[in-house]
Amino acid sequence: MDDIHGTVDAVYRAESRRVLATLIRLLGDFDLAEEALHEAFRAAIEQWPRDGVPANPRAWLVSTGRFKAIDRIRVRRRLSPLDDELAEQLPAETEDLAAMLDVELEDDRLRLIFTCCHPALPPDARIALTLREVCGLTTEEIARAFLAAPSTLAQRIVRAKNKIKVAGIPYVVPSREQLPERLEAVLRVVYLVFNEGYAASSGSSLTRHDLSAEAIRVGRLLVALLPEPEAIGLLALMLLQESRRAARTSPAGDLVLLDAQDRSLWDRTLIDEGMEHLRRALATQNFGGYTLQAAIASVHAAAPTSAATNWAQIVGWYDLLLSLEPTPVVELNRAVAVAMRDGPAAGLALVEKLLERGELADYHLAHAARADLCRRLGRSAEARAAYERALELTQLAPERRFLERRLAELAP
Repeated sequence: MDDIHGTVDAVYRAESRRVLATLIRLLGDFDLAEEALHEAFRAAIEQWPRDGVPANPRAWLVSTGRFKAIDRIRVRRRLSPLDDELAEQLPAETEDLAAMLDVELEDDRLRLIFTCCHPALPPDARIALTLREVCGLTTEEIARAFLAAPSTLAQRIVRAKNKIKVAGIPYVVPSREQLPERLEAVLRVVYLVFNEGYAASSGSSLTRHDLSAEAIRVGRLLVALLPEPEAIGLLALMLLQESRRAARTSPAGDLVLLDAQDRSLWDRTLIDEGMEHLRRALATQNFGGYTLQAAIASVHAAAPTSAATNWAQIVGWYDLLLSLEPTPVVELNRAVAVAMRDGPAAGLALVEKLLERGELADYHLAHAARADLCRRLGRSAEARAAYERALELTQLAPERRFLERRLAELAP
């Protein structure tokens, strides 16, 4: 019995999101599909010890879940006749179903991703729904990651599902004409999930490995099913950034800046994989912002030491990125790179112009960058004021401790 429970657990971890995606397509209802999924696994726990594990567990689970849903519909409709279309969507025999699943299964996962990230849904709902349905995180886990009440996240997910149903959002992969706009929305969700895992916006921990790992998992799936240049570029970016995770914090959980990181802790396997995806994306000559960010990360990954970093190349990549995405944050990052290439005075002039414009007045990293450049120039009073302003704005405990240490190190 323990062996069967272990088998069911392993199948759940490996197949539950795939089975759910197919059930959503067959049943056309998120909640009904989720109920059917759980009932199918309950049936597996009851029947597999007696009948043995089926040759194709995934097909068995889809078939069982589909019939459990039909039974539930019968009860709801007081034994009224089933809709013919629903009844005929899936073959009754598992053997027939298995052949169909081999062809359509991965398409179902891709359909689910595009449905959860549909532009008709609010951005925060896309993130919550993707983490819940595609990644399988619980409502409580998503709420903890984004520091929201579980009830708030639950309402957000319910509203998103209702919107899909009421608006008739199709459960399909977009046409080639629609793909650029729709893919951009999907990649944006994956990118935001990864960023929250890689550098949390608030809380006691700098990173959330579970979130960044889920984003990478979805990124790999997208590249496998839809190898568009920017999907490949985003995966490259996430892998290259993730490779530095072990070096980004001290054993006590304190922030370690890039120039002080122990590069022997960087994951060379992730770097090699990220570099290969980056080469693929660049070779298409049809890349965008994610690929350019990956190119910047690759320069850091290739440098054996901080002093060996090719800052001129990084500034060049930022120039290209700024032409595509002329945002204040990209300008800030470029200014920091200019400071490393040309000296702190050159970078500080750019940062101060940005702050004067007002767009980054409440962005703690802009004030932290100004503080660091003033510190390097010996302008302690200005550095202190900038560090204090950055402290007022940051909510992340490791960043606060880092800024407090910098303040303590300043000359009186």
